[in-house]
Amino acid sequence: MPQIGLVTMRARRGESLHALALRLRRRPDVVSVEVERRHRPRLVPDDPALTAPEMGSGATSGVAVQWWAARENLFSAWDVSTGEGALVAVIDTGIDLRHPDLASRIAGTINLDPRHVNGRGMADTQGHGTHVASLACATGDNGIGMVGAGYRCSLLVIKSDLSDSSVAEAIVVATDRGADAINMSFGNSSSSQPPTALVRAVAYAYRHGVTMVAAAADSPVLQQGDPANLLQPTGTGRDIGAGKGLSVTAANFSDERAPFAGRGSQISMAAYGSFSSARGGPRGIFGAFPAQLAGLETGSAGGPCFCRTTFAGDNRYAYVQGTSMAAPQVAAIAALAHHVNPDLSAGDVIRILKRTARRPPGTAWGPELGWGILDGGAALNAARALDRTRPVSRLQVPRRVGNRQIALRWTGSDASPRGVASSGVAAYEVWRQVGDGPARRITSTTATQTTVAATPGERYRFFTIAVDRAGNRERPPKVTSP
Repeated sequence: MPQIGLVTMRARRGESLHALALRLRRRPDVVSVEVERRHRPRLVPDDPALTAPEMGSGATSGVAVQWWAARENLFSAWDVSTGEGALVAVIDTGIDLRHPDLASRIAGTINLDPRHVNGRGMADTQGHGTHVASLACATGDNGIGMVGAGYRCSLLVIKSDLSDSSVAEAIVVATDRGADAINMSFGNSSSSQPPTALVRAVAYAYRHGVTMVAAAADSPVLQQGDPANLLQPTGTGRDIGAGKGLSVTAANFSDERAPFAGRGSQISMAAYGSFSSARGGPRGIFGAFPAQLAGLETGSAGGPCFCRTTFAGDNRYAYVQGTSMAAPQVAAIAALAHHVNPDLSAGDVIRILKRTARRPPGTAWGPELGWGILDGGAALNAARALDRTRPVSRLQVPRRVGNRQIALRWTGSDASPRGVASSGVAAYEVWRQVGDGPARRITSTTATQTTVAATPGERYRFFTIAVDRAGNRERPPKVTSP
């Protein structure tokens, strides 16, 4: 292509790409040599709610039923990960196990609701749990209904009576079952000291690398109640590294905090939980709903929601608004971030989600939307750019030495999970143990060999510790007798 100075070449038979590049770079008429990459089509799921126009009264023309997917940059997130293998634990009121958008996503169910141990089992009599679960992991690209923020993430559904002990047990069980993220779309109005069991459960999950997400209050108050205020305590919202989880408030179609949603220093970030246009529009966020009559409809948990809708001939969907709808979207992206880069800690994921959230340029945390509105694509790209993998090295020591000198040689590498950037080895520390004494560092170098003076009759033990450019250090070996 002479217009842009491009020539595409293949290596000769038996010639490596590296050898070809060296040969070409010797030519004075070659400006640069690059190994060619291959692109792939952008992922475009066929779930109809992504493209079907919203027909609710007052909805803006051209707005899709599932308008929030594009606003939260989920299409870019799904180019990074489709969620296969990521596990979201949803602690809630159960689930409709037969719902076509959820049945294939359920990795396990646990009933911790003593009121429904027999008979109703995991059935979602309220409708809340089914709706919440769908916003996290409804099956993507299955040609029906909707898609969750996590596309094809798996669900560990934990039915709870939402008592302190049940919630604490659910957090521990979810952690032990390998959940990447835990969603808690519930809370109380308490501003008092959280119960010890809940404090310990949260600490347990955080210590094991699980990202916990809780819905903020469904009223415009400063105290979000447990468990949100435990994940992001009062006064810590503006500190990007503070807290053991994420307290999520609800944004509306206008990118503002929904009028009903919590605000203040306990807010970590936001996701869409309402349409809430001054002109009207949908009654909430579109999601899955149980087949049977649900408590949200009958008003057993408040006034009737009038939320059930028929979509493409199926009435197992509903429009529900609340911070409960915002939280699972964040939890799903948190789970995908862990799966994209398994070496990330819970603290890493929390900071990534806050740092990449969408907010006006030049602004940081604010009491209305916290660090901003979820940006799934930016979050997952940041997750795979963060090197948290320890480098490794291997030392070669001669068994016998002479001339009072020991020649040491070593190799090192800084491999990362597939798709995750590697920062590369920055330096090697060389450590020496003399006799039964303590191991001491004798040098730090970028080289891969050195010579060390030795005393006849002494016994030595050497090892190297690689350090990469991201600051990750190789684990030192257990020092034993030389």
